[in-house]
Amino acid sequence: MVRKLTLKDLIERLETPGWRLVTDDDDKAKADTSTLKDVLETTHRRRDTGALIKQVETTVELDMIQIQQLWQHLGLPTV
Repeated sequence: MVRKLTLKDLIERLETPGWRLVTDDDDKAKADTSTLKDVLETTHRRRDTGALIKQVETTVELDMIQIQQLWQHLGLPTV
């Protein structure tokens, strides 16, 4: 079973590379990886509440509550 990361763990990983946004129309062969912060900012711009964020190496998944908490930590509006 995959251990769920705490908000503190996620904040510490904001600048780490190797994260990607998974969507229904993803072409896995062309999937770009970015820092967690970059992926979060992309989901925020798109207002993508159904987003799935994965860390490529360890398959960490963030749920929507964690994504919104990280948006707040980055100072991005959540309304």
